[in-house]
Amino acid sequence: MPEKIRIAIDGPAASGKSTTARLLAKKLGYLYIDTGAMYRAATLSVLRAGIDIHDEQAVVEHVKKIKISLKIIDGVQRTFLNGENVSGLIRTPEINQVISVISSYPGVRQVLIEQQRQLAREGGVVMDGRDIGTVVLPDAELKVFLVASLEERARRRQLDMERQGIQMDLEEIKKEIARRDELDSSRSAAPLKKAADARELDTTHLTIKQQVEIIYQWALEKIKS
Repeated sequence: MPEKIRIAIDGPAASGKSTTARLLAKKLGYLYIDTGAMYRAATLSVLRAGIDIHDEQAVVEHVKKIKISLKIIDGVQRTFLNGENVSGLIRTPEINQVISVISSYPGVRQVLIEQQRQLAREGGVVMDGRDIGTVVLPDAELKVFLVASLEERARRRQLDMERQGIQMDLEEIKKEIARRDELDSSRSAAPLKKAADARELDTTHLTIKQQVEIIYQWALEKIKS
């Protein structure tokens, strides 16, 4: 049997990380770990608790007490917060607007990163996020950094939201994504950046199927070598 490697896929908001990682994992027979969903669940819990998102100590102490788990149900990964399936509650404009604040806190990242490393310990995983190749799994066998134009990323985000029945102006989405890019790239704890040994893939003009196939071939090269 070929060795099961660890694949880290990073990139800015709406660059296609989650969909690509999920389909790639399925194609390889690997476990897909959606780290973004974990931070979204933590954000949801903080908002529900009525905690001031700018009170870093209170946020970190709260996140230490919650339990976030990922389960595959009918072939689809679901996110659970303290046993509750919150998969449909964590991808809303409200979460999008504050997740960068919550995820910027070193204490929050420390809690979730340890969980993510435990999940990836045995290999055979595809993990996506913003600091997987640089912080979470710096020794991953394959690192990929996805990029796409701001216009295309905003269009994708708008389509995703429409599928959820949420209508939002394209220009507003572009502003939100640009703001998220700035926050993610400038935060002191594990900022968004391309790992030195990552392979970059511009997905602006690629279909999901095409980008999955490209990374799949890169993975096969690593497995064979």
